[in-house]
Amino acid sequence: MKMRLAVLVGMVGFMAPMLAGQTVQQTLQVSRDNKTISVTATDTAEALADTAEVSVGFVVYGASEDQTYADASRISNRVMKALEDSGVKSDQIQSGSQNLSPVDPNDKQRYGAGIRFVFRQSWQVKVQASSAAEVLHLAVTNGANESGGIAWSLAAEGSLEAQAAEKALAHAKQIAERMAAGLHVTLGPLVYASNQAGMRPGPVMMAMANAPRMLKEAKPEVKPLAISPGKVSRSATVYAVFALE
Repeated sequence: MKMRLAVLVGMVGFMAPMLAGQTVQQTLQVSRDNKTISVTATDTAEALADTAEVSVGFVVYGASEDQTYADASRISNRVMKALEDSGVKSDQIQSGSQNLSPVDPNDKQRYGAGIRFVFRQSWQVKVQASSAAEVLHLAVTNGANESGGIAWSLAAEGSLEAQAAEKALAHAKQIAERMAAGLHVTLGPLVYASNQAGMRPGPVMMAMANAPRMLKEAKPEVKPLAISPGKVSRSATVYAVFALE
């Protein structure tokens, strides 16, 4: 005679991307023809970030288009030279945006002071997490007055996802063992396992808070900010089928 028992499993965190198209059956099935227990479980692994993507940029205003662009060019090249001189390679720097535009006439304060143009430029600088504070410091003290956002990540994302899947599988086995004990049967070996597709969380961000005011106060002799790497987490959902003895 066939028995069916629903198995509800707590979900932890976000789900990591695994094999798409898998159908998760949260059921326990026991019969003479199908002596198995099938369980779904989710678990999470986390580690301290080893990679940082630092947002670097600046804004400059001017009375004329030529003067604004010339000032922007000086700041832009000074920031890049400082980063390159510190050992940051060109392939670690990715340009984000660069824009020269007229100042909004509704900006009464600047417009009234004769300001007519504004230039903005930004980059993403990818370095080791331990270098994030120094990169930000170099950029700021060389004119990058719109900087500060940091996205933390891991260079080896796959290893953390594998750890999450391993923990989820162990979690599934623990559930199956408790179910088997309740049915007075012995749990056998794992006969099938798959991973459910899911959303992958993005990098952990450190927001830019009051950057323009803070950066205006920064001076070359000031020490780099005290910045600590964030933690990165990945979750996996596993569907496992165990034999019954």
